[in-house]
Amino acid sequence: MPIYHKLGVFPSKRHTVSRQDNGELYQEELFGTEGFSSMSSLLYHCHAPTMLKAVGESIDVSPKVAIAKNKLPRSYKGFAIKPEADYLKSRKTILFNSDLQVSLAAPKSSMDYFYKHGEADELIFVHRGTGKLKTPFGSIRFEYGDYLVIPRGCIYQFEFDTEDNRLLIVESFSPILTPRSYRNKFGQLLEHAPFCERDYKLPENLETHTELGDFKIVIKKHNQLTPYTYAAHPFDVAGWDGYHFPYGFSIHNFEPMTGRVHLPPPVHQTFEGHNFVVCSFVPRMYDYHPKAIPSPYNHSNIDSDEVLYYVDGDFMSRNHIEKGMLTLHPGGLPHGPHPGAMERSIGKTSTEELAVMIDPFKPFQLTEEAVNIEQEGYFKSWLTE
Repeated sequence: MPIYHKLGVFPSKRHTVSRQDNGELYQEELFGTEGFSSMSSLLYHCHAPTMLKAVGESIDVSPKVAIAKNKLPRSYKGFAIKPEADYLKSRKTILFNSDLQVSLAAPKSSMDYFYKHGEADELIFVHRGTGKLKTPFGSIRFEYGDYLVIPRGCIYQFEFDTEDNRLLIVESFSPILTPRSYRNKFGQLLEHAPFCERDYKLPENLETHTELGDFKIVIKKHNQLTPYTYAAHPFDVAGWDGYHFPYGFSIHNFEPMTGRVHLPPPVHQTFEGHNFVVCSFVPRMYDYHPKAIPSPYNHSNIDSDEVLYYVDGDFMSRNHIEKGMLTLHPGGLPHGPHPGAMERSIGKTSTEELAVMIDPFKPFQLTEEAVNIEQEGYFKSWLTE
């Protein structure tokens, strides 16, 4: 996301002397990825970000495989994931491969510790709940329908307003980016893109915490959670600037593309990573050819699995859909609208559906958590009486 942003105070020249009011130097930190060749930001800490005091025991959170080689369409009741007080304990991995993990979470409480994913970007979709994502870069207010993009290595805290929170989480072992087809050679979003830089929620209200003490940062790496204790508050940044930072984007700001006849799913693409894409299905006008069938046509998923997370509204191609439901259609099998969906769609002028789609190009493995919330018999739901 090549947007330049800055908050707070910092020197006019990089890597030069910059002193605090007490005469001590600000501690400069480069926050970037891919060595020194990709996007980065420079942060100016009041204390060295390296003041590690203790390391606790690691907890293994590797996904427990229930089905390694899935061959069936499946459906899951996402809201069957039971709420838990702790944010990290509430995260339940449902699907995963070597490129990404997909989890559902229902945290009830704000975090009294800090968290950092040491090897994956996170894309967090807020289905229910409001609050504040707090980071060293500032804070981002979030609400229903927001995507939060948190780059790997970014320390953060969630501050929830209520106990009723539902999150869809994608952990990507490659950077999460906007689609290449939407960007010019400089990275700016083009005129035909369904959203633009004005739609982003950027960090604001930088708060600089200078206190010293014991600050717990839980770091995830190698599918293990390890508690680290640092001597300085991780949000001790007095200023920063650059191109690499967390941001938010509301699914409600995605402007849908429409046509005379049905357009394929790539027109809904919102994000991409290595070997996967994320799409947003939003309320939109239907196709306007006089003989158009607005419902999607049957198509064979040869090269990828398809995961749909149903957020709200009446999804046109499926019967008996509930909020929070998640469906998985494996690569190699054709899939399409449920019986009656094509006929129902003819003559309709619009749809109010809201859903998030994740298409991985490597097959997903299914976890024990997925098996616990599966709806039996989904693969038979295309049979007609």
